[in-house]
Amino acid sequence: MSASCDFTLAELLIAAASEAWRGNGEVIASGLGVIPRLGASLAKLTHSPELLMTDSEAFLVEEPIPLGPRGDFEPRYSGYMSFERVFECVWGGRRHAMIGPTQVDRWGQTNLSCVGDYHKPRTAILGVRGLPGNSINHLNSFFVPSHNTRVFVSGEVDMVSGVGFKAERWPQGARRDLMDIRRVVTDLCVMDYDGPDRAARVRSLHPGVSFEQVQDNTGFPLLKAHGLGETAHPTAEQLDIIRRLDPHGLRASALKGNPPGIRAA
Repeated sequence: MSASCDFTLAELLIAAASEAWRGNGEVIASGLGVIPRLGASLAKLTHSPELLMTDSEAFLVEEPIPLGPRGDFEPRYSGYMSFERVFECVWGGRRHAMIGPTQVDRWGQTNLSCVGDYHKPRTAILGVRGLPGNSINHLNSFFVPSHNTRVFVSGEVDMVSGVGFKAERWPQGARRDLMDIRRVVTDLCVMDYDGPDRAARVRSLHPGVSFEQVQDNTGFPLLKAHGLGETAHPTAEQLDIIRRLDPHGLRASALKGNPPGIRAA
């Protein structure tokens, strides 16, 4: 399927985010926020139909629910997924969530609690919420709409809300086989933590973005993944699906100014 030239950056990121769930198997795909949710939905409707998806209420659905008012859309339910059953999947490692952290560090640790000293923060945010249990028990990916050194910090995150690969933070004997970080999708690139000793790598650069630009906006050193190239453009088929999943165009407000997918270098 050939790629289309007429796409926005949000649509490029949705297609890139969908790749985080490729090959995951039968796990709950949870995208938190407009772009992650559309990415998970796109994955289910294209390369990974085995993904489990809920209606965000109490049921599993055969096909993803469009964003916004549903109009005459009628969900096709395939099973009951109560809050209790969601937790069974979470604790058993049968979920992959894409979250939007406030801070990320070189070890993949995340913060969505506060900025500054924990006892006297400059900014108080959400609190840790369910991130400690979620991050330690199942796959996670990250979505960052504005790639800069305030998010990708130079040292450790101000408050460790979600676990990463820093060995000193793990208690002796703790089980680590359910935890992993698959993808980091930002407005500049796609990254992972699959370098030596789980170092952060740039997997692909979005059109018009250089590796140097990404490094300048990151507070810790980055590696270039083997075969580093340009992020794959969304295909015409993917764009059709995205527009069907988001009939009210909510993706246009996910990134400031709704920039085009191909930016001048």
